Amino acid sequence: MEPTDRTAMIEFDRVTRDFGPTRAVDELSLRITEGELYGCLGPNGAGKTTSLRMAVGLLRPTSGTLRIAGRDVLTEAPAVRRLRGFVPDTPPIYDHLTGWQYVAFVASLWNVDRAQRDADAERMFTLLDLQEARNQICQGYSFGMKKKLHLAAILVTRPRVLFLDEPTAGLDPRSTRTLKDLLRELCAGGTTIFLTTHLLDAAEELCDRIGIVAKGRLLAEGTMSELRARTGDARLEQVFLSLTEP
Repeated sequence: MEPTDRTAMIEFDRVTRDFGPTRAVDELSLRITEGELYGCLGPNGAGKTTSLRMAVGLLRPTSGTLRIAGRDVLTEAPAVRRLRGFVPDTPPIYDHLTGWQYVAFVASLWNVDRAQRDADAERMFTLLDLQEARNQICQGYSFGMKKKLHLAAILVTRPRVLFLDEPTAGLDPRSTRTLKDLLRELCAGGTTIFLTTHLLDAAEELCDRIGIVAKGRLLAEGTMSELRARTGDARLEQVFLSLTEP
Protein backbone atom coordinates (compact mmCIF):
# COMPACT_ATOMS: atom_id res chain seq x y z
CA MET A 1 0.00 0.00 0.00
CA GLU A 2 1.29 3.45 -0.88
CA PRO A 3 1.96 5.56 2.20
CA THR A 4 -0.41 8.30 3.30
CA ASP A 5 0.16 11.05 5.83
CA ARG A 6 -0.57 8.60 8.64
CA THR A 7 1.11 5.51 7.19
CA ALA A 8 3.42 3.74 9.60
CA MET A 9 6.92 3.72 8.11
CA ILE A 10 8.72 2.16 11.10
CA GLU A 11 7.02 -0.42 13.32
CA PHE A 12 8.44 -2.34 16.26
CA ASP A 13 5.91 -4.96 17.37
CA ARG A 14 6.88 -6.47 20.76
CA VAL A 15 10.52 -6.70 19.66
CA THR A 16 12.93 -8.42 22.04
CA ARG A 17 16.67 -9.02 21.73
CA ASP A 18 18.66 -11.22 24.09
CA PHE A 19 22.42 -11.60 24.29
CA GLY A 20 22.74 -14.84 26.20
CA PRO A 21 21.15 -14.25 29.61
CA THR A 22 21.07 -10.46 29.08
CA ARG A 23 17.93 -8.86 27.67
CA ALA A 24 18.98 -5.74 25.76
CA VAL A 25 15.56 -4.90 24.30
CA ASP A 26 12.38 -6.00 26.06
CA GLU A 27 9.15 -6.22 24.02
CA LEU A 28 9.60 -2.81 22.42
CA SER A 29 6.62 -1.50 20.43
CA LEU A 30 6.84 1.72 18.38
CA ARG A 31 4.90 3.20 15.47
CA ILE A 32 6.55 6.05 13.55
CA THR A 33 4.71 7.65 10.65
CA GLU A 34 5.78 9.14 7.33
CA GLY A 35 7.64 12.44 7.62
CA GLU A 36 8.13 12.11 11.37
CA LEU A 37 11.41 12.78 13.15
CA TYR A 38 11.53 10.43 16.13
CA GLY A 39 14.23 10.62 18.78
CA CYS A 40 15.16 7.60 20.90
CA LEU A 41 16.80 8.62 24.17
CA GLY A 42 18.14 6.63 27.08
CA PRO A 43 21.12 6.12 29.38
CA ASN A 44 24.10 4.02 28.34
CA GLY A 45 23.08 0.40 27.89
CA ALA A 46 19.39 1.26 27.48
CA GLY A 47 19.03 -0.67 24.21
CA LYS A 48 18.92 2.30 21.80
CA THR A 49 21.65 1.17 19.42
CA THR A 50 20.56 -2.47 19.61
CA SER A 51 17.05 -1.40 18.56
CA LEU A 52 18.45 0.65 15.70
CA ARG A 53 20.71 -2.18 14.51
CA MET A 54 17.76 -4.56 14.42
CA ALA A 55 15.76 -2.05 12.38
CA VAL A 56 18.50 -1.83 9.74
CA GLY A 57 18.99 -5.59 9.58
CA LEU A 58 22.33 -5.88 11.35
CA LEU A 59 20.86 -7.89 14.24
CA ARG A 60 18.00 -10.38 14.30
CA PRO A 61 15.34 -9.93 16.96
CA THR A 62 15.04 -12.79 19.42
CA SER A 63 11.27 -12.34 19.06
CA GLY A 64 8.79 -9.84 17.70
CA THR A 65 8.37 -8.21 14.31
CA LEU A 66 9.97 -5.19 12.66
CA ARG A 67 8.44 -3.54 9.58
CA ILE A 68 9.63 -0.73 7.32
CA ALA A 69 6.85 0.78 5.16
CA GLY A 70 4.77 -2.26 5.95
CA ARG A 71 7.46 -4.73 4.86
CA ASP A 72 8.96 -7.26 7.23
CA VAL A 73 12.63 -6.48 7.87
CA LEU A 74 13.57 -10.19 7.91
CA THR A 75 11.34 -11.85 5.32
CA GLU A 76 11.36 -8.95 2.84
CA ALA A 77 14.95 -7.82 3.38
CA PRO A 78 15.84 -6.92 -0.27
CA ALA A 79 12.79 -4.65 -0.61
CA VAL A 80 13.46 -3.05 2.78
CA ARG A 81 17.10 -2.32 1.92
CA ARG A 82 15.97 -0.20 -1.04
CA LEU A 83 13.84 1.94 1.26
CA ARG A 84 16.15 2.75 4.14
CA GLY A 85 19.45 4.43 4.83
CA PHE A 86 21.69 4.10 7.87
CA VAL A 87 24.35 6.44 9.22
CA PRO A 88 26.14 4.76 12.16
CA ASP A 89 28.05 6.54 14.89
CA THR A 90 31.33 5.49 13.23
CA PRO A 91 31.01 5.77 9.42
CA PRO A 92 32.31 2.84 7.30
CA ILE A 93 34.43 4.89 4.89
CA TYR A 94 36.83 3.32 2.37
CA ASP A 95 39.98 5.32 3.05
CA HIS A 96 41.61 4.65 -0.33
CA LEU A 97 38.80 6.41 -2.26
CA THR A 98 38.30 10.13 -2.71
CA GLY A 99 35.20 11.68 -1.20
CA TRP A 100 33.48 11.88 -4.58
CA GLN A 101 34.42 8.31 -5.44
CA TYR A 102 32.98 7.09 -2.16
CA VAL A 103 29.63 8.75 -2.82
CA ALA A 104 29.61 7.36 -6.35
CA PHE A 105 30.40 3.88 -5.03
CA VAL A 106 27.55 3.94 -2.51
CA ALA A 107 25.16 5.29 -5.17
CA SER A 108 26.12 2.43 -7.48
CA LEU A 109 25.04 -0.11 -4.85
CA TRP A 110 21.52 1.35 -5.07
CA ASN A 111 21.65 1.70 -8.88
CA VAL A 112 21.12 5.44 -8.63
CA ASP A 113 20.86 7.19 -11.99
CA ARG A 114 24.13 8.98 -12.72
CA ALA A 115 22.57 12.35 -13.50
CA GLN A 116 20.52 12.22 -10.30
CA ARG A 117 23.58 11.09 -8.37
CA ASP A 118 25.71 13.95 -9.62
CA ALA A 119 23.05 16.59 -8.97
CA ASP A 120 22.33 15.34 -5.47
CA ALA A 121 26.01 14.85 -4.65
CA GLU A 122 26.86 18.40 -5.75
CA ARG A 123 24.17 19.77 -3.46
CA MET A 124 25.26 17.62 -0.51
CA PHE A 125 28.96 18.44 -0.92
CA THR A 126 28.12 22.15 -0.99
CA LEU A 127 25.62 22.01 1.87
CA LEU A 128 27.90 19.93 4.12
CA ASP A 129 31.01 21.99 3.33
CA LEU A 130 32.87 19.14 1.61
CA GLN A 131 33.51 20.69 -1.81
CA GLU A 132 37.17 21.51 -1.17
CA ALA A 133 37.80 17.93 -0.04
CA ARG A 134 35.80 16.11 -2.72
CA ASN A 135 38.91 14.94 -4.60
CA GLN A 136 41.00 14.21 -1.53
CA ILE A 137 41.64 10.66 -0.31
CA CYS A 138 39.30 9.87 2.58
CA GLN A 139 42.16 8.67 4.75
CA GLY A 140 42.97 12.33 5.35
CA TYR A 141 39.44 13.26 6.42
CA SER A 142 38.69 14.11 10.02
CA PHE A 143 36.10 12.04 11.89
CA GLY A 144 33.49 14.77 11.41
CA MET A 145 34.21 14.99 7.68
CA LYS A 146 33.86 11.23 7.32
CA LYS A 147 30.53 11.37 9.10
CA LYS A 148 29.26 14.11 6.80
CA LEU A 149 30.56 12.24 3.76
CA HIS A 150 28.73 9.04 4.66
CA LEU A 151 25.56 11.05 5.30
CA ALA A 152 25.94 12.64 1.85
CA ALA A 153 26.40 9.22 0.25
CA ILE A 154 23.31 7.79 1.94
CA LEU A 155 21.16 10.81 1.07
CA VAL A 156 22.12 10.50 -2.58
CA THR A 157 20.24 7.18 -2.55
CA ARG A 158 17.10 9.10 -1.45
CA PRO A 159 15.97 6.76 1.34
CA ARG A 160 12.35 6.96 2.45
CA VAL A 161 13.40 5.96 5.96
CA LEU A 162 16.64 7.21 7.53
CA PHE A 163 18.28 5.81 10.68
CA LEU A 164 20.92 7.90 12.46
CA ASP A 165 23.02 6.81 15.44
CA GLU A 166 24.34 9.83 17.37
CA PRO A 167 24.28 12.00 14.20
CA THR A 168 25.86 15.13 15.72
CA ALA A 169 28.75 13.35 17.46
CA GLY A 170 32.05 14.67 16.13
CA LEU A 171 30.51 17.63 14.30
CA ASP A 172 31.45 21.26 14.92
CA PRO A 173 28.69 23.74 15.84
CA ARG A 174 28.22 25.02 12.26
CA SER A 175 27.96 21.51 10.85
CA THR A 176 25.56 20.56 13.63
CA ARG A 177 23.30 23.50 12.73
CA THR A 178 23.42 22.53 9.06
CA LEU A 179 22.55 18.94 9.88
CA LYS A 180 19.58 19.95 12.02
CA ASP A 181 18.21 22.12 9.23
CA LEU A 182 18.77 19.35 6.69
CA LEU A 183 16.93 16.77 8.79
CA ARG A 184 13.90 19.04 9.15
CA GLU A 185 13.97 19.66 5.39
CA LEU A 186 14.04 15.92 4.72
CA CYS A 187 11.06 15.32 7.00
CA ALA A 188 9.12 18.12 5.31
CA GLY A 189 9.70 16.23 2.06
CA GLY A 190 8.30 13.00 3.49
CA THR A 191 11.38 11.20 4.76
CA THR A 192 10.90 9.40 8.07
CA ILE A 193 13.84 9.71 10.49
CA PHE A 194 14.70 7.64 13.55
CA LEU A 195 17.68 8.88 15.54
CA THR A 196 19.45 8.08 18.77
CA THR A 197 21.26 10.78 20.70
CA HIS A 198 22.63 11.68 24.10
CA LEU A 199 22.21 15.40 23.35
CA LEU A 200 18.93 16.27 25.01
CA ASP A 201 18.88 19.87 23.79
CA ALA A 202 19.20 18.68 20.18
CA ALA A 203 16.39 16.18 20.64
CA GLU A 204 14.16 18.79 22.26
CA GLU A 205 14.74 21.17 19.35
CA LEU A 206 14.49 18.66 16.52
CA CYS A 207 12.14 15.82 17.27
CA ASP A 208 8.42 15.61 16.59
CA ARG A 209 8.17 12.84 19.18
CA ILE A 210 10.60 11.37 21.66
CA GLY A 211 10.80 7.89 23.16
CA ILE A 212 12.71 7.39 26.41
CA VAL A 213 14.05 3.88 27.03
CA ALA A 214 15.88 2.23 29.91
CA LYS A 215 16.89 -1.40 30.43
CA GLY A 216 15.42 -2.24 27.05
CA ARG A 217 11.92 -0.97 27.86
CA LEU A 218 10.04 2.05 26.59
CA LEU A 219 9.33 4.24 29.63
CA ALA A 220 7.49 7.04 27.88
CA GLU A 221 6.99 8.60 24.46
CA GLY A 222 5.24 11.60 23.02
CA THR A 223 5.68 15.19 21.98
CA MET A 224 7.52 17.52 24.30
CA SER A 225 4.16 18.88 25.48
CA GLU A 226 2.95 15.37 26.29
CA LEU A 227 6.15 14.47 28.14
CA ARG A 228 6.03 17.71 30.12
CA ALA A 229 2.42 17.00 31.09
CA ARG A 230 3.35 13.50 32.23
CA THR A 231 6.18 14.54 34.54
CA GLY A 232 5.41 18.18 35.31
CA ASP A 233 8.93 19.15 34.20
CA ALA A 234 9.62 22.03 31.82
CA ARG A 235 12.77 20.84 30.04
CA LEU A 236 13.63 17.53 28.40
CA GLU A 237 16.64 17.11 30.69
CA GLN A 238 14.37 17.23 33.72
CA VAL A 239 11.87 14.86 32.07
CA PHE A 240 14.67 12.43 31.21
CA LEU A 241 16.15 12.45 34.70
CA SER A 242 12.75 12.02 36.32
CA LEU A 243 11.88 8.99 34.19
CA THR A 244 15.27 7.27 34.31
CA GLU A 245 16.27 7.78 37.93
CA PRO A 246 17.28 4.51 39.66
